[in-house]
Amino acid sequence: MAEDSALLRDGIASICESSGRFTVAALAADGEAALAALRNVSPDLALLSLSLSRIYALEALRQAREEGIESRIVIMSARTDRKTVIEALRTGAQGYFVSTGGGKALINCLERVAEGGVYVSPEVDVQALFSERARSAIDDPLSELSAREHQVFSLLIEGVRAKEIAARLNLSSKTVDTYRSSLMRKLGIYDIAGLVKFAIERRIIGV
Repeated sequence: MAEDSALLRDGIASICESSGRFTVAALAADGEAALAALRNVSPDLALLSLSLSRIYALEALRQAREEGIESRIVIMSARTDRKTVIEALRTGAQGYFVSTGGGKALINCLERVAEGGVYVSPEVDVQALFSERARSAIDDPLSELSAREHQVFSLLIEGVRAKEIAARLNLSSKTVDTYRSSLMRKLGIYDIAGLVKFAIERRIIGV
């Protein structure tokens, strides 16, 4: 289980253990530790908070899949926007859990994924994920962003600086600048404040 906050990490671990269904094999405080645990522990199931420090969760997931790590992985986030959920699933996650759900919902999610299924929290409009209308750039401008552009966008709206974004995504600072310019051009927004306003208006992040 990987989560930056020690309080949340310990609380989620306690929920999993007390369910009698799961044993927590490793706890990680950042994406780098999470990737190391996936490599060294080879857990049946992993729960990764989306916005992990050091290595972004989807980047850790991507690397794990490229290395052939077969652990079934659930991404956890408060975000419910279509693009984030789609990118998590495309990158190789078998589950997407919205963190506003309770402990019972979390266990239901983990059980479904552990049994070989795919789980997406009911807070996400699953029908809209793959509908033709949802693919429209007019309805969802984020659909025009590449996977890397979306990762950079996600970190920018959380206030992460370009140098730290480069480290979390295992990219050069120059490459991050290129992705930032490209995603801003596609969205028609040309400063960070505008990106944050866009994210708030679309309820991607809270105020």
